Amino acid sequence: MATGRVRGGGACGIGLETSKTLALRGAHVVIAARNTAAASEAKLQILKEIPYARINVLRLDLASLKSVRQFVSDFTALNLPLNILINNAGIMFCPYQLSQDDIELQFATNHLGHFLLTNLLLDKMKHTAETSGIEGRIVNLSSVAHQHTYRGGIRFDEINDKPSYNDKRAYGQSKLANILHCNELSRRLKAEGANITVNSVHPGLILTNLFQHHAKLMKVLYLLSYIIWKNVAQGAATSCYVALHPSLKGVTGKYFLDCNEFPPTQQARDENLGKKLWDLSNKLVSSAQTN
Repeated sequence: MATGRVRGGGACGIGLETSKTLALRGAHVVIAARNTAAASEAKLQILKEIPYARINVLRLDLASLKSVRQFVSDFTALNLPLNILINNAGIMFCPYQLSQDDIELQFATNHLGHFLLTNLLLDKMKHTAETSGIEGRIVNLSSVAHQHTYRGGIRFDEINDKPSYNDKRAYGQSKLANILHCNELSRRLKAEGANITVNSVHPGLILTNLFQHHAKLMKVLYLLSYIIWKNVAQGAATSCYVALHPSLKGVTGKYFLDCNEFPPTQQARDENLGKKLWDLSNKLVSSAQTN
């Protein structure tokens, strides 16, 4: 059976719905969450609906690279296979802040934490795919907001620049990074011949606690444009489709919207940008480890 690892947002919203779907299909689900109390409540909620569900809760704070490493150690100790990794959590439109590793918070949480987490779990995924013969799948939740980023896409030399910080463009930058990371990792795994696919998805417009920093504005926008918004189950549908559907066997390095492949921006398809982001991410991770 697949082991689905739904991190960060597994305790509520899309993450909780995704956890339910994976558990319903027999996956052993590991919910990674910064708030383990809320995640434990989510686990109980799932067990009420699906008594046979197999679920573990582990702590993970994506804004802390130390926490990411500890999570991987804790997950490894469970001695479980890893077929599916869904990078689902994130923050949105927050005021300028630095992470525990002194990196702009949206970039650190939405991209860099996932980058390190995925890299540290790759050997486990490769081993699982090799021994089980079952294709491994990695799913990055991105957003249509990747279209609205800073000029040039990624501010490689100004990630932490406070005077020019814009909360919306910083979010868009982190979501563009999710797609670039996905595409670059997909190219690398294909070159290795690894039986693992990597795809990114846009879940759609959903009124969740991601909008906590602009809750009133988002509610007004929702009332004005409610017809294009999705409920939580609809929002989780594309992630679950990409993670589970047999028709996507071998499909990798793609971006999905409403359970269909969809072309992202030209910047998101830029291989040179993806390679440059990979190098920057490695540099930031290495720098944080030595500090």
